[in-house]
Amino acid sequence: MTDAAMTPPAPKLRNIVQEDESSQAAESRYTLAALENHKREGLELAVKARWIAMAIFSVFLLWVHPQFEVIYYIGILALLCVNGWFMRRIGRVGRSRMELFLIFIDLFLMTLGMVGPNPLDMDMMPLAMQYRFDNFIYFFVILALGTMAYSWRTVIAIGIWTLVMWMSALALAWWFASPVPGLSEAAAAAFGEGSQLAEFLDPNSYAVPVRVQEVIVFLIVAITLGISARRTNRLLLSNAGLERERANLSRYFSPNVVEELSQNDEPLKQVRVQNVAVLFIDIVGFTRFAAGRDPHQVIVLLREFHARMEREVFRHNGTLDKYLGDGLMATFGTPSAGKRDASDALGCALAMQVSLAQWNRDRRRLGEPEIKAGIGIHFGETLLGDIGLNRLEYAVIGTAVNVAARLEEMTRRLQTPIVMSEDLRLQAERETPGRELSEGFVCYPEQDVRGLDAPIKVWAKR
Repeated sequence: MTDAAMTPPAPKLRNIVQEDESSQAAESRYTLAALENHKREGLELAVKARWIAMAIFSVFLLWVHPQFEVIYYIGILALLCVNGWFMRRIGRVGRSRMELFLIFIDLFLMTLGMVGPNPLDMDMMPLAMQYRFDNFIYFFVILALGTMAYSWRTVIAIGIWTLVMWMSALALAWWFASPVPGLSEAAAAAFGEGSQLAEFLDPNSYAVPVRVQEVIVFLIVAITLGISARRTNRLLLSNAGLERERANLSRYFSPNVVEELSQNDEPLKQVRVQNVAVLFIDIVGFTRFAAGRDPHQVIVLLREFHARMEREVFRHNGTLDKYLGDGLMATFGTPSAGKRDASDALGCALAMQVSLAQWNRDRRRLGEPEIKAGIGIHFGETLLGDIGLNRLEYAVIGTAVNVAARLEEMTRRLQTPIVMSEDLRLQAERETPGRELSEGFVCYPEQDVRGLDAPIKVWAKR
C-alpha cells in the first residue's frame, strides 16, 4: 500500500480535525461554565459565612473581655470582612495572583491579630502569653471557608502558608521580644526548677512543642480537606459532562423526554416494536423557489423554517428524528410512549400551520414570497432501536413511517396543508374523549397509498 493510499484525503482529514476541535471546544465550554458557577456560588457562600462568623466573634470578644483594648481585635475582624468582599469581587476560575495575594493577607491579618502585641493594651504582659490563649483554632474557620470556593491546591496552600507564618511569627517573637524579668524565676521557685510544670506555666515560655503540634495538626487537616475538595471537583466535572450530554440530547428531544432519558437506565439501543405518531413536513415547490437564488439566502430561509418547525415539535413533546433538506421528520411517543402521542402530533401539525401563517405575514411586509408546506401525520406500529455499527443512530422505521411520508406527498394532490390518516384521528380521539378532532377536515375514504395493498381513509385540512 502506497503512502498516498494510507493518507486520508485533505478535506476528510480537515473535517475530522474540525469535528474533534468542535467537540473539545464544547466540552471546555460546559466544563468552564460548571467551574465558574461552582466558584461563584462557593465564594458567595464563603463570604456570607465569613461575615456571620466575624460578627459572632466580635460579640463573643465583647462579652468575655469588655475592655477598651478589645477594639483592636474587632478592627482585625473588620479588615477580614473587607478582605472577603474583595475576594468576592475578583474571584474567578483558574490561577489568579490577586486572589492568592488576598488569601495571603487573610492569613497575615490572622497571625498579626493573634501573635502581635495589642497597641491599645497597657498591661505589660509577656508576648509569649499571646500563644497561651489558644487563638490558633480560628485558623480552622478560614480553612473551612476556603474549601467552599477554592481549588484543592489552594486549600493545601492555606495549610502550608499558615504553618510558615505561625512558625515565623514564633521565631521572630522568640528572637526579638524580651522576657518579663522575674516571672520565669517565680515559676521555677514555685514548681521546681527544670520541672515540666514550671516550663508549662512559665509566662515567658513559648511552649514550642505545643506550637509545632498545632501547625502539624492544621496541615494534616488542610491536606485532608484538599483531597476531599479534589474529589468534589472531579464529581463536578463529571456532572458537567452529564449536563453536556443533556444539552446534546435537547437538540433532538423535547425537554420532558430529555429528563426521562437522563433518569432511565434502559438503553435506547434495545430494539422494540411500538405504536408511534409520525409527522413529515416539507416546503412545497422548494426546488423551484431555490432556483436562481443566492445560496446564502436559501440557507438562511431553511434555518428559519427549521427553527420554527422544530420549536413546535418540542413544544408538543415530540422528537426531532431528522432534517430532510427542506423538511423534517418528527415522532411522538419516542423513545417512550406517552398518553397523548397522536393528539400531540395533530396539535403540532396545526401549530406548524399557524406558525407558517405568522411567518408569511412578516414575509409579505418585507416583500418576500410566501412559504407553503405540506404535512402528513400517521399513527401506527414502528420498530425502534439503534442502527449502525461504529456510528450509531437512533432510528424509527416501519410501514407507519412510510405512510406518513406518502401522506405528506398527498397534500399536493389534494391541495391541502395537512393530511392525517384515519388511524391517527381515531387514536387522537381515544386520547381525548369527547372531542371531535375531524372538525375542519374533509374525509377522503378511498385513497391509494404507495406501499399499501388496500386504500385507506384520510382526512385533509380545509
